Amino acid sequence: MDHLHQQSAWQRARGQSSTTLVKHPDLRVILVAMRQGERMAQHRTAARIAVQTLSGHIRMHLPGGSQDLPAGHLLVLDREMHHDVEALEESAFLLTMAWPSQEDCP
Repeated sequence: MDHLHQQSAWQRARGQSSTTLVKHPDLRVILVAMRQGERMAQHRTAARIAVQTLSGHIRMHLPGGSQDLPAGHLLVLDREMHHDVEALEESAFLLTMAWPSQEDCP
C-alpha cells in the first residue's frame, strides 16, 4: 500500500492509484487504492470482474442499486455490466478481471 500512496497520481491528489499484480492475456489482478470521497466514473468491461475490499469501505453503484463492500467483502460482476466505484473511506481493493479464453469461445 505504501507503494501506491507514493505514486504520482496519489500525490497529485487525484485520489486513486493502482498497480497491476498479475497480467496474462485472459486474466488481470490489480491492486487499487482510493481516497475517501473519490469515485471512478461509470464504465463497463468485456471481462467478468471480482472486487474484494482489503481495507476501508467502497460502494459499487450498479444498474439495480448499490452494493456496499466493507473490508473483507467480495462482489462478482458479469461481463458488460455498467458500474462505478465510490470510496466511502480511504480504501484498497483487489480487482480481478477474467476474459473468456480462446478454448471457451465457439
